[in-house]
Amino acid sequence: MATLADVLHRFGAAYLAQRRLSTPQAKAWRAILACRTAALGGHRVQCDTCGHSHAVYHSCRNRHCPQCGARAKDAWLQARLGEVLSVPYAHLVFTLPHALNALYGAHPHWVIDTLFACAAQTLKEFAADPQWLGGTPALSLVLHTWTQDLQRHLHVHGVMACGALTDDGEWQVPRRSPSFLFPVHALSRVFRGKFMAALEHARQGHTLPRDPQGTQGEWNRRRRKLYRHDWVVYAKTPMGGPAQVLSYLARYTHRTAISNERIVRIDAQHVAWRVRADPHGGKRIVKLDGVEFVRRFVLHVLPTGIKRIRHYGLLAPTVKRIGLAKVRAALAMPTANARAIESVQAFMQRVAQQDIAQCPVCQHGRLRAVAVLPALKRLPDPYLQVYPIRSTCHRPPATGPPGENA
Repeated sequence: MATLADVLHRFGAAYLAQRRLSTPQAKAWRAILACRTAALGGHRVQCDTCGHSHAVYHSCRNRHCPQCGARAKDAWLQARLGEVLSVPYAHLVFTLPHALNALYGAHPHWVIDTLFACAAQTLKEFAADPQWLGGTPALSLVLHTWTQDLQRHLHVHGVMACGALTDDGEWQVPRRSPSFLFPVHALSRVFRGKFMAALEHARQGHTLPRDPQGTQGEWNRRRRKLYRHDWVVYAKTPMGGPAQVLSYLARYTHRTAISNERIVRIDAQHVAWRVRADPHGGKRIVKLDGVEFVRRFVLHVLPTGIKRIRHYGLLAPTVKRIGLAKVRAALAMPTANARAIESVQAFMQRVAQQDIAQCPVCQHGRLRAVAVLPALKRLPDPYLQVYPIRSTCHRPPATGPPGENA
């Protein structure tokens, strides 16, 4: 199967000959190429029945690596499901116009923080309005920066309970319909107004010195363009309930813009991968020059310190324990049980239906760790393009001394 690491191996040198990587991009690049290889070390396991042995290498755990994050993603999903209330939920999306992409390239922290803040403030203000709910909502937002074909597309997905907790401790359902929150056109205008006000305040405060459209003329042209159309806000009550939307979001919370499963093939010049063709699950193949594919992927490596998942209202970390307890009392829900912590072996057994301790050769013996395989003290510089041969975790090439398989 073709992988993102294969793409970087094949086209990385050509890309790096044209462009420089930022520090977070270089870190992600090194991690993806080293993931589950001898570079990160690991241990050698041996079957206690047939004697078969192989190396098991460590994962990089970088949030941009498509091979990592499965257990963290599942833990996040289980934690969120433990907070789900017995009410309908809405799936919301707040999108920034592409006219702000250049500003994001120069000031990513400011753009992302402002996107989160304006989306959350918009929802909280609508929820506090007695016309709609008149209380405090429970919502979570997750950042995405990509389209299916890896273009830059800044937006946050949200999951929000259809209702709010009032000051007197009652749960207020939506006044128009149990599954309807707010009109999207009104959300769009308020969201745009808040972001534009923040943008104007930042300009007056000189906090965007590297804005590529910072001259007065370019600033005015961008401002007119941003006001020309309503900004895209999407809202829908998931037909399958909150678990459906949470499961959808969980696929991205601990993954990157593209998974290895979507990459179809790599040839001497191009990369082909699957994208959605329609809202009904249809797929089509996109083929792109390999160096351009790498450029698009690198666009989505987030700067250091950016939180992709944020919680607000009753789910804000400082008030969540008390807030959720009040909501459960108002809805006559039982107290949530503490979440059990699974072992790695139990997780693999449940999610992947894979017993990682079973010998893959004889199918009867149990694998035991017999040696530690040390990691490199420092991963190679991306510009040197010197990496160990990749090896798929838990699928050894052959039995032999540690030096042959490592």
